[in-house]
Amino acid sequence: MPTKIRLQRHGRKGRPFYHIVIADGRAPRDGRFIEKIGVYNPLTKPADIDLDFDRALYWLQTGAQPTDTVRAIFSYKGVLYKLHLLNGVKKGALTPEQVEERFSAWLEEKETKIRRKISERELQQKEELKKIKEQESKLNEERSAEIAKKLAKQAEKEAAKLQEEAEAALAEEEPPAETEETPAETEEPPAETEEPAAE
Repeated sequence: MPTKIRLQRHGRKGRPFYHIVIADGRAPRDGRFIEKIGVYNPLTKPADIDLDFDRALYWLQTGAQPTDTVRAIFSYKGVLYKLHLLNGVKKGALTPEQVEERFSAWLEEKETKIRRKISERELQQKEELKKIKEQESKLNEERSAEIAKKLAKQAEKEAAKLQEEAEAALAEEEPPAETEETPAETEEPPAETEEPAAE
């Protein structure tokens, strides 16, 4: 029976997560399986992998063939490296103590890399958020400046309208032009002096 280590899809449309299962190679992808050895969620950053390390190693030693994705997951978790070291023990190149020492050193290095990647990702997200906030503040300032200009223009127009209306109202309310009265001629013409008749 060709035994496969494969992913079995679960989750709703657009939000998948996978079970890592041991199954007959002739069984359908989401059909019957022999054993479930882990869960893989690709939506998180970094991907969330919960794996039964010992069972995965056991099934690899018994000849189960992983698919390409499962092989990548096993490589990431160190299952393939441990299998390689154990094969070295079988050939007599390494002792079990050396295997444990090398594998623990590899695990520490892997964990530091993962932590570094997570911290870099967090820093990158913070920088992106900072840039977004700066862009939003610039946009808000530009919008507020445009709004202030529009309001100033509207205020000027309203002031000009009010001034025109006031001038028109004043022009309508002005009394008719007063005629200048010429001072009445109160002075009587000088009386003619009668000349005494010549005798």
